[in-house]
Amino acid sequence: MGILKLVIRRLAFGVVTLFVVSLAVFILSQALPSDPARAVLGREATEENVAAFREKFGLDQSAVRQYTDWLGGLVSGDPGLSYSNGVPIMDFLGDRLKNSLFLMFAGSLISIPLSLAIGAYAALRRDKLFDNANSVSSLILAAMPEFVVGALLTVLLATNVWQIFPATVRVRPGEQPWSDIDGLVLPLLTLTLAVTPYVSRVVRASMIEVLESDYVEMARLKGLSERTVLWRHALPNAIGPTFQVIALNIAYMAGGVIVVEALFNYPGIGLALRDAVREVNLPVVQFLAMFISLIYVVSNLLADVGTILVTPRLRTRLS
Repeated sequence: MGILKLVIRRLAFGVVTLFVVSLAVFILSQALPSDPARAVLGREATEENVAAFREKFGLDQSAVRQYTDWLGGLVSGDPGLSYSNGVPIMDFLGDRLKNSLFLMFAGSLISIPLSLAIGAYAALRRDKLFDNANSVSSLILAAMPEFVVGALLTVLLATNVWQIFPATVRVRPGEQPWSDIDGLVLPLLTLTLAVTPYVSRVVRASMIEVLESDYVEMARLKGLSERTVLWRHALPNAIGPTFQVIALNIAYMAGGVIVVEALFNYPGIGLALRDAVREVNLPVVQFLAMFISLIYVVSNLLADVGTILVTPRLRTRLS
C-alpha cells in the first residue's frame, strides 16, 4: 500500500510538472516575434490568404482559447494540425516517433547492461589497470558531446580510415526502423558511448561502497567465489542508487537522439524538429517538446519505483 501511495503521489507530481511545462512551451512559442501565418505562407501571401490560414489553425482566437484548445487536444490525443501541410500531427509524426522510440530502446538495451558490467568489474579491479583505463576513457567520453563522438565514429568507421558501416541510415518512409541494420550501428554506438561513461562511474562508486560492507565480507568468509559475491550479493544491493542515474540518462537520450538523428540522417523526431523550427511549424515544435518532457517524467517515475523495489530498507520504510 505504501508503494501504491508513492506511485500515486509521483503521478500527481508528474501531471503538475507536465502542466507547468505546457504553459512554458506555449508562452515561449507565443512570444516569438514572427507571425506563423506569414512565415509559412511567405512574404508574397495576400491578406486574404493570411486571414484564412489564421482562421483554419485558430490563430485568430485569444491566447487563452488557443492554449485550452491545444491542451485539450494533447490530453485527448489530437495535438492539432501541422502548419506546413495541414496534416494531423499524429499522422505526420507517427512513423518518426516509432523510429525514435526504437532507437532509444535499442540504445538503452545496449548501454545499460554494458554500463553495469563495466562499473561492477572496475569496482572489483579497483585501482588496477582496467579501472584506471576505464576512469580515463570515461572522463574523455563524458566530456565529448554526441555530435563530436558521432563525427569521430563516422571518420573512423565510415569514411577515411575504415569503410565498414554506412555514414547515413537508409530507412525509407513506411519501412521499419530495423530494416537497415548496418546503418543503425553508428547511431547506436554514438548513443552508447554518450550514456555508458556516466552510468558506469556511478555503478563503480556504489559497488565499491557495497564491497566494503559487512555482509559482503561475511559472504567471502563463507568461502563463496568472488564472482558469486559480486553478482549475487554486491550488485543487487548496489544497483538501487544507479536507477536515478539510469533514468536521467534515458531522458537525456531523448534529447541526444535529436542530434544523433540529424547527424546520421535517421528519419526520427530529430529531423522533424529541425524542419519544424526552420519552417516555424509551432504545433510540431510544441508537441515534440511535450513528448520529450513526458519521457523525462515517466523515466523518473519508473526509477523511483525501481529504487524502492530493489532496496529492502526503503521497502520496509514504506510498508
